[in-house]
Amino acid sequence: MYSEIASNKRRSVIFIVLFFVIWLAIGAACGFLFKAVYHPSVNPEYATAAPANYGWTPVIVGVAIGAALAVGGIVYSLNAGAGLVLRVSGAVPADPTEYQQLHNLVEALAIGEGIPKPAVYVIDDPSPNAFATGVSPEKAAITFTTGLLAIMNREELEGVAGHEMSHIKNHDIRLLLVVGTMIGMAAVLASILWRSVFFARGGGRGNQLVLVLFAAGALLAVVGFIFGPLMRLALSRRRESLADVSGVELTRNPAGLLSALKKLQQNDKPFKNMNHATAAMCIDDPLQHHEAWYHRLYDTHPPIEERIAELEKIASGQSV
Repeated sequence: MYSEIASNKRRSVIFIVLFFVIWLAIGAACGFLFKAVYHPSVNPEYATAAPANYGWTPVIVGVAIGAALAVGGIVYSLNAGAGLVLRVSGAVPADPTEYQQLHNLVEALAIGEGIPKPAVYVIDDPSPNAFATGVSPEKAAITFTTGLLAIMNREELEGVAGHEMSHIKNHDIRLLLVVGTMIGMAAVLASILWRSVFFARGGGRGNQLVLVLFAAGALLAVVGFIFGPLMRLALSRRRESLADVSGVELTRNPAGLLSALKKLQQNDKPFKNMNHATAAMCIDDPLQHHEAWYHRLYDTHPPIEERIAELEKIASGQSV
């Protein structure tokens, strides 16, 4: 278990560095393209004038821009990513009086894990789900939907909370915040660049600029819509299984989480405020059961049947 936690920390560093290198490569590629195709027009009266030689300046500028965007995205995700996820999902702080049992349950599990009590949030949504977010145990939050609170008994709710507490202890959520933010930023920039193509001036230098903008948008789109989501998929599947096992280790009661997952398996209510960028944080992928077959290519969770089977082995005393 501890080796898996250490592995998660190493993967966090590796993938942050990898995303940084990708952004540098995109900047360099755009600089090379600019250097190759963009040439200032020459006045016919001075046709003998030598064309401008940019040297390596466009590449250096491109790398610098890519580095600035990457650093900005990483810093933003580490400082404001958790708050953004909570706002986008419509989460509000759980009232300590109305949700006293929930607060007590989370506090008891936090003491058991040896970490500070996470902030507790609630989302008014009939779809049963929960997720943890934050960059460290000291700045973490666990969010529950009202749909989940309505159908879970105390034992099942403890199992769900233990699962999410394990994500915090295992440092899973920091990695997902950074990766998700960088993917989203690439997708947004790709959209902006492609839109700007329609407003670029045509003819001569205008066509050259359009080509550079289009290429930059295409490279960012590959990161935002193909490479990035597939990378997140590779990170997420093992993460969920590990949180199931370590959550059971925390509560010492596999029956609670097992019963909770069986109830989630029957869920047919879509989570309104979740998308592919934030769904990876949920205990049950809110998109996996409710959308077309091609969305399964980007599933961030193992099939819930497999997770239930693993917990049944634990409950029967078998190793997994």
